[in-house]
Amino acid sequence: MLDDYILSIILFAPFVGASILFFVSNKHRDLVHAIAVTFSGIPLIVSGYLLYIFDIEKGGFQFQQQTVWSESLGISFFLGVDGIGTPMVLASALLMFCGIFVSWNVQDRLKEFYINLLVLGSATMGVYMSLDLFFLFFFYELSVIPMYLFLTMWGRHTKGYTDMKGILNMEGKEKRDSVNFFLNFNKNSKEYAAMKLTLYLSLGAVVSLLGILLVYVETGLNTFNIIEIAEKGKLPGNIREIAFFLIFIGFAPIAAIFPFHSWSPVGYAAAPPAASMMHAGVLKKLGQFTIIRICFYLFPVETAEWMPVIAIIAVINIFYGAFVAFLQKDTKFVIGYSSVAHMGYIFLGMASLNMISLSGAVFFLYADAMAMGLLFALSGFIYYQSHTMDIGSLGGLVHKMPFVTCCFVVGAAASFGIPGGMNFVGELMVFIGAWEVYPVQTILAAIAVVVTWAYYFRMTRTMFFGDLNPKMAHLRDATRWFERVPLILLVFFTLFFGIFPGHFISVIEKGVSPILSRINAASTGSAIAQQVDRGIANGGDS
Repeated sequence: MLDDYILSIILFAPFVGASILFFVSNKHRDLVHAIAVTFSGIPLIVSGYLLYIFDIEKGGFQFQQQTVWSESLGISFFLGVDGIGTPMVLASALLMFCGIFVSWNVQDRLKEFYINLLVLGSATMGVYMSLDLFFLFFFYELSVIPMYLFLTMWGRHTKGYTDMKGILNMEGKEKRDSVNFFLNFNKNSKEYAAMKLTLYLSLGAVVSLLGILLVYVETGLNTFNIIEIAEKGKLPGNIREIAFFLIFIGFAPIAAIFPFHSWSPVGYAAAPPAASMMHAGVLKKLGQFTIIRICFYLFPVETAEWMPVIAIIAVINIFYGAFVAFLQKDTKFVIGYSSVAHMGYIFLGMASLNMISLSGAVFFLYADAMAMGLLFALSGFIYYQSHTMDIGSLGGLVHKMPFVTCCFVVGAAASFGIPGGMNFVGELMVFIGAWEVYPVQTILAAIAVVVTWAYYFRMTRTMFFGDLNPKMAHLRDATRWFERVPLILLVFFTLFFGIFPGHFISVIEKGVSPILSRINAASTGSAIAQQVDRGIANGGDS
């Protein structure tokens, strides 16, 4: 009985918790904490059970639930998960649960903060579960709203914003409140970061919506059901090409693909820790997921044709993110640009279109969620005490924070791909699979790993080792239970699936296999059709 409604339990538990919190006063902090922990803990436990009971032998979309929402429009509330969606549902649930504890000491409007976090968690999980394009798009758009509120209400101005205080422009107005400031892409207020994030993602969403509506109209099936469209939908070649481009370009910005990436690092820097964790861990991953779910699944021929171009862009992503991260002096900007670089590795794995590379890319999606979530949680813990993200202002923190230092070393090492962490498994699979298709791009991507090592080693050494900065003598370690719970969970999942990745990879392969089969069959069919066309043309000429 539980298995029949398992996805609804995961999806709606946070919504129920958020609804209850509306009727609770912020004066009752213990009750607010209890409700948030309970209704974020339910989806975590159930999503872990979901991964455990996923039938590897059966494969395909499992635990399906379908309810007609509008028969005339062909819209159904249709949920289901495959080997790609299942791990990401777990990632969303885990980061949402950890975010509750990371935000335990939020003083300003705690219940509103938790409501936003629960809604954001549900929205991302809704995207990973939806097999109806209408509701997939609905949950995608819903996920943007809490991020905007997180940035504007609980965010912080970056160092560049505070540095501009008192500097006047030509009109004698303070420069940081002028138009000149908002045109400066490197020095941003939290309001600018929120607006930039919202505009990038909303504009991309509009473009992708046009592609979805084009598919809906041109197939003539009167349905948004992804499975039905894949099985029965027939589109002319030019329509397929247009729809592919619209959907890919629409969803690519949220994946921080170059050159549509600049919203992401400033969003990380301005957001509170829990929002940064969700942003890097699962919100950004919606881009690659929706591209795989829609573009790869519905447009196999166009996917095969355009992946060589994506492989080149992926390498640009990797080097751009790595070198810019190397130049940063703000902790969150280093981690943020590192995440941009990691998106390049994932796109390279996607572009290679073979079992080991695409499985590695999906594995990397989850691995990066754990590592980035851990690092952003730690950077937030340090910031709330030191009130600075400036790496050079910190130093010798190991003397005051041995537990935090240990966790940060694990997160940094996992992020740059040390054996034993999940990122290493994902990177290795991507490199092995990509080498068969794009050897030059693979060599370049592997070289960029050295840069990743360099900036993580430098940041870790500067922040945690050496002599303690006297100004940081008041700092303390994460000793309270609610401070250690999220860190221990993220470290555990990072190391456990890095050391024992077998079951995880087997689940993922069952989601990847049908997609690759469609792409290979479509590509072969397309090649045969072209040969037949050429043969007819040659026969006609003779």
